Amino acid sequence: MEGKVAVLGDADFVMPFSTLGADTFAVGQQREQVIEAAEKIVAAQYALVVVAENIAKSAEEAFAPTESKPAPCVVVIPFTTESEGFATEALGKVLKMATGINILADN
Repeated sequence: MEGKVAVLGDADFVMPFSTLGADTFAVGQQREQVIEAAEKIVAAQYALVVVAENIAKSAEEAFAPTESKPAPCVVVIPFTTESEGFATEALGKVLKMATGINILADN
């Protein structure tokens, strides 16, 4: 599968990805700004979206309609702040869709 890569986060988060040729969307912490950028990403039909964990909760609303579709693949990763667990939770959802079980769940 070929496609474009988008990166959503604050300026410090997206900067390294811009050098790799990814389309970057630098946003602040304002929920409306994050949702607006996420909606642009969905409309542009990116194949892969990398989202900073600290704004992922705000962006989740915009990406929710695409969860059951093969693209975009939304990957949430922590960056400069301590992980809030949202990245692990998001990865668990994707793995459950792919495998049918939550392999990250505590037993």
